[in-house]
Amino acid sequence: MNTSFPIVYVSLLLVLLSLAGWAVVRQIWKTRKVEVVLDKLQSKLSKEAGTAQEYYELGSIYLDKKIYTQATMLFQKALKAEGLQEAESAAIYNALGFAYFSQEQYDLGIRQYKEALKIEPGYVTALNNIGHAYERKQLAAQALEVYEQVLEIEPENTTASRRAESLRKRFVPST
Repeated sequence: MNTSFPIVYVSLLLVLLSLAGWAVVRQIWKTRKVEVVLDKLQSKLSKEAGTAQEYYELGSIYLDKKIYTQATMLFQKALKAEGLQEAESAAIYNALGFAYFSQEQYDLGIRQYKEALKIEPGYVTALNNIGHAYERKQLAAQALEVYEQVLEIEPENTTASRRAESLRKRFVPST
């Protein structure tokens, strides 16, 4: 009887279990790290006013957890916080727009994305987000226009490239 087959089988099984265990431990470590930051920020901001960065950071965690209403409130507080830098405000407006978008409040989202673009006109992420919001509102022509604007700024942008190609297929030229 060949005894190498069970050894190979058990070895392969051990390798797979080790990889799975490593992935689980890694995910636990990442989650724990986020939860520590979440707890720290919640404690601090419940007792005293925070900085724009702290409100933004906590709002971003809430976005990741899909707690959009609280994220929206935190981003609004970030925009009102003292010492807000103009460079920070573009990212905050974009995140606020995403929070509204995620609640299917597309017009409010678009308004926030446009505020981000007033501050940072070449903000590709905000442009892609506006394009996505236009798509959700069934405004394909405007969405395509925005994606093409993104491609002028950043020709290798995969999101804009993929979405623009998809939208172009909808517009079949009539001959």
